[in-house]
Amino acid sequence: MAEGEEKSGIIDSMPLFAKELIAGGVTGGIAKTAVAPLERIKILFQTRRDEFKRIGLVGSINKIGKTEGLMGFYRGNGASVARIVPYAALHYMAYEEYRRWIIFGFPDTTRGPLLDLVAGSFAGGTAVLFTYPLDLVRTKLAYQVVGSAKTQAKTVIPLVYRGITDCFSRTFRESGMRGLYRGVAPSLYGIFPYAGLKFYFYEEMKRHVPAEHKKDISLKLICGSVAGLLGQTLTYPLDVVRRQMQVERLYSAVKEETKRRGTMQTLVKIAREEGWKQLFSGLSINYLKVVPSVAIGFTVYDVMKLHLRVPPREETEAEAVPTRKRNVFT
Repeated sequence: MAEGEEKSGIIDSMPLFAKELIAGGVTGGIAKTAVAPLERIKILFQTRRDEFKRIGLVGSINKIGKTEGLMGFYRGNGASVARIVPYAALHYMAYEEYRRWIIFGFPDTTRGPLLDLVAGSFAGGTAVLFTYPLDLVRTKLAYQVVGSAKTQAKTVIPLVYRGITDCFSRTFRESGMRGLYRGVAPSLYGIFPYAGLKFYFYEEMKRHVPAEHKKDISLKLICGSVAGLLGQTLTYPLDVVRRQMQVERLYSAVKEETKRRGTMQTLVKIAREEGWKQLFSGLSINYLKVVPSVAIGFTVYDVMKLHLRVPPREETEAEAVPTRKRNVFT
């Protein structure tokens, strides 16, 4: 009992932003690991690995299972989790903080769809800038494929990097900080609308849930699924551009190409040489990934906030903004 009281005391003494960081970090780690195998296949589809696109989802699963075993589905997941924990922690905490700052800074502001859109967008951009190098490392590791002697064709990338630390240090030695942020532009272009729309759709759908069902986990899962689905569809082409820019150095070594391209150049090149459908390559797999990932993410986050005794937004906002005269963000 004393141990429980001590634990309760620690939770109660934690500042609000720390609770939101913990809730967001746990959320990110659970959600990302749950869909790691589909994430690996999606990256291979996006980055023009013809041997995987040609055989489809089921064939890709069989191929990875035979050549790399079970752990092959989680190649790059260590870097992914190492990135997503701080990313999700910053993302959720920054969303709550930006939301409060807007309301505190503009006392006449009341809650509305545009508020969630703006706060979510800036939160996504903030999280990306702080954690992007780990996303780049994760993609490079996932892009490498282990194959048998028969499959070691010119298009197969050998295991250039031995792990997270090796990939990080070699990328920094070869290209410096600029190399660690290769592809960050399309990532920011994509995350601003995606993160904003994700929070917008989720919070907007929750507002229409009857009061007696507000804590229903199944409804939270449905709201999160739809939010992720709509947000991802609208911004997916920029995700494809980002992935191709991240692995451009590895891919160019095989194709004997040295020219570096910017965001718009890469997008136009993909559309012209491979067709506009390539900009949505892997989207069907991403749907399978996004639906459970975002649904699990929002649901776990709400549950974690309850366990950490994070007060409802209405309470913190009401304490600082006792009166509101008009609605700026609706």
